Amino acid sequence: MSHRVIAVGDIHGCAEALRGLMEVVEPQAEDQIIILGDYVDRGPNTRDVLEQLLELKKSCQLFSLAGNHEVMMLDALLTSQNASLEFWMRCGGEETLASYGGDATDIPQSHLDFLQQALRYHETDTHLFVHANFASHLPLEHQPDQMLFWQHLGIDPAPHKSGKITILGHTPQITGEVLDLGHVICIDTFCFGSGWLTGFDVHSGEIWQIDKQGQIRLTDEWPCEQE
Repeated sequence: MSHRVIAVGDIHGCAEALRGLMEVVEPQAEDQIIILGDYVDRGPNTRDVLEQLLELKKSCQLFSLAGNHEVMMLDALLTSQNASLEFWMRCGGEETLASYGGDATDIPQSHLDFLQQALRYHETDTHLFVHANFASHLPLEHQPDQMLFWQHLGIDPAPHKSGKITILGHTPQITGEVLDLGHVICIDTFCFGSGWLTGFDVHSGEIWQIDKQGQIRLTDEWPCEQE
């Protein structure tokens, strides 16, 4: 295979982590980079994250999935419902607005367009990519929004009917370790908290991790397997 397929976990406004990850990954024009959603909110610089993703579109094949935080942000900004705005503020919207100087009218239209164009899912010949979860018996095009954007991963998720491996985020792994169940791999490794932003090459199995200060996790810092 001449190109890489690299999934990126929940960024949550951690601009330095994203910048550091792309520096080590060095995306090429033929590479597929799949952002698994939740690139906004909670972390310090959503504006910078979105600017980076817009630039990244120019250098590789970028597939940006919508997460529940993108859903909340758009609901708050594009409707006149105070409840939507209040809900978003409680869930990380306050940090996002602060990155735009505290005024929603200063959010560039290009950023809103990018959010509105986010995908519900992505699929390759071997893998499925969703933000949150999936109903194992339904094809991706028939998955309910509640499942794709909001439902956390259960303890023993069933494999998808397609037989493909599913890569997802949303359920934070507060240890900072990737959750690999074989048929399901979760790479939300709690970047905005005390963990890492994870990039995962789905074919080679290579993993890169960067913290919110932009520092790479060295291989000798990974836990050793118990024999």
